Amino acid sequence: MVDFVDGTAFNFEQGQRSRKLFAAVVLAALDDAIADDKKYGNGPEQIARWARSRDGREVLSCAGIDPNERVVKGLMEFVSKGVRTSVALSREESERRHALELEQAEAA
Repeated sequence: MVDFVDGTAFNFEQGQRSRKLFAAVVLAALDDAIADDKKYGNGPEQIARWARSRDGREVLSCAGIDPNERVVKGLMEFVSKGVRTSVALSREESERRHALELEQAEAA
């Protein structure tokens, strides 16, 4: 019984590590699309094409993201904002956005 629990815990940890790895691939694809958007102006179309492709759907699934059209639209919206993933995930950026939302709420 103890071996089964240890094996299950190990498999769960391996799955979590794998999910994080594929999430990093999704972030890299977003960064590439943002770079394409700044250089060529076609970033949202690039990320949509990737997310709808067989490989893109597989990577999204392995990252724990359901590869549906709502997700594709969200990825396209993120790319169109032009904020790199490293900046968007930083604490300073989230605090700045939160302060901006509070200012807008107070103004309304």
